[in-house]
Amino acid sequence: MYLLIPAAGQGRRMRSSRNKLLLTLLDEPIIAWTLKAAEASEQIHWIGVICQPEDLIDFQEIVANLSLTKPVHFILGGATRQDSVYNGLQSLPPMAERVLIHDGARCLVTPKLFDRCAVKILNSQGLIAAVPVKDTIKIVEPQTNVITNTPDRCQLWAAQTPQGFEVELLQQCHDKGRYQSWEVTDDATLFEQCQLPVQIVQGEETNLKVTTPVDLALAEFILRQRLQEQLRQSLDTISTLTR
Repeated sequence: MYLLIPAAGQGRRMRSSRNKLLLTLLDEPIIAWTLKAAEASEQIHWIGVICQPEDLIDFQEIVANLSLTKPVHFILGGATRQDSVYNGLQSLPPMAERVLIHDGARCLVTPKLFDRCAVKILNSQGLIAAVPVKDTIKIVEPQTNVITNTPDRCQLWAAQTPQGFEVELLQQCHDKGRYQSWEVTDDATLFEQCQLPVQIVQGEETNLKVTTPVDLALAEFILRQRLQEQLRQSLDTISTLTR
């Protein structure tokens, strides 16, 4: 399975002067946590990191320090996420039939979620990880801030990544989107506008996108909880073996 990681954004909502993926989370760059999850996935065997030229040296150093066993390729990013993914698709090896696309800022993704999406896309044209919406959602008239509709919550899902697609179909959708001047925030929307089916894979509640300082604090809390649980399990294993 091939994985593209868009990592070419800026840190405006994080109030950072640099790429937010270079900010540290428990003493490691945000992008490092994403890469470690991809490294631990049983299904992913090729990783493409899409970044801006000014961040390339930093990303190369991070990858070198992680000592990953899977090949990591660096791809020039574009002005938008849509442009960056387009560049990534052009850089895939010719034999790539399916691809997962995962935002670098979703650094809490687990290897198991990567694997579930990778296996599911083998028999699908397109899919996204998503979770059911818990809140009541209101449709609001932007000029007046008056509510115009309250959609049925049971039909609403919050989109996440990974998102998986047949490479050839996604390339065709991107080509059409560029020709039609469509502006989208994820690849599933391109699929939908081309009248192609996109399935849902159950995502993870902790698979949040680190966008603001509050998200960064939440991510740190979740990672500390995971590390404590891993330590507890290791101690339990040692205790069992030494009895």
